[in-house]
Amino acid sequence: MKTIRCNRAALGMIVFILLLVMQILLGKAGHLIAALIPYQQIDPFNSFAEISIHHAVQLLIAMSIILVLSKLLNLNFYFQLGDKKEGIKYLTIFAAVFAVISVVQHTFMAVNNQLPVYAFPLDERNIIGTLAFQLILSGSVEEVVFRALPITILIYAFGKSISIKGNVTLEVLLASILFSFAHTKWSLKPFVFEVNYFQLFYSFVLGTIQGIVYQRSKSILYPMLMHSSSNVLMVGIGYLFKAFWVGS
Repeated sequence: MKTIRCNRAALGMIVFILLLVMQILLGKAGHLIAALIPYQQIDPFNSFAEISIHHAVQLLIAMSIILVLSKLLNLNFYFQLGDKKEGIKYLTIFAAVFAVISVVQHTFMAVNNQLPVYAFPLDERNIIGTLAFQLILSGSVEEVVFRALPITILIYAFGKSISIKGNVTLEVLLASILFSFAHTKWSLKPFVFEVNYFQLFYSFVLGTIQGIVYQRSKSILYPMLMHSSSNVLMVGIGYLFKAFWVGS
C-alpha cells in the first residue's frame, strides 16, 4: 500500500511537470499564431487583438486535449451546470466582494495619483475591445487551461482528490501554482525571470478560490464567470476612474 501511494505521488509530480511544459507550449503556440495574423488595422495599438487570438488558440488546443483525454481515460472535466445553487451562491458573493475591493483599490490609487497608465488611448474601439476580451475570453480560456484541465488530470494521476484542509485540495493548490507561474515573465536566452510578487500572490489566491468553487459546484461554468467578472470589474472600474477622476 505504501509503495502504491509513493508511486501515485511520483506520478502526480511527473504529471505536474508535464502540465507546466504543456502550459508553456500553449502560450508559445498562441503567440506564434497571433504573429501570423495581420490584425493591425483592427487594433493599431495592440490593446486586445493579439491577446484575443493568443487565448483563442490556447482554448482550441486545450479543448482538443480534453476531448481526447475524456474519451481515452473516461475523465469528467465538469463541462456541465453542476450544483447550480452552490455555484450561483459563490458567484454572487465573489462578484459583490470583488466590486467593493475594485472600487476601494482604485479610490486609493486615485487619491495617491497612482491610477493605471495605458499604452493605448481610451477610445471606443479600445475600451470595447479590451472589455470584450476580458468578458468573453479571459475567464473562459484560463479556467479551462488552468483549472479544469490540470485539476482533473492531477486527480487521475494521484488516484483520488487529496484534501489538505477544509475545501482546499492538493490538486487545486498545484493548479494555482501553475496559474501563478503563467503570470511571470521569463526567457532562457538571455536568461530572464521577472516576478511581480503581488501579482503572483493575487493570482494564486484567486486561482485557489476558483479551484475550490470548481470542485464544490462540479462545474467549470461558475469559475469562468467569477474569473471574467473580476477582470471586467477591475479593468472597467479602472477606465471609469481614469475618465472621471482625472477629468474632475
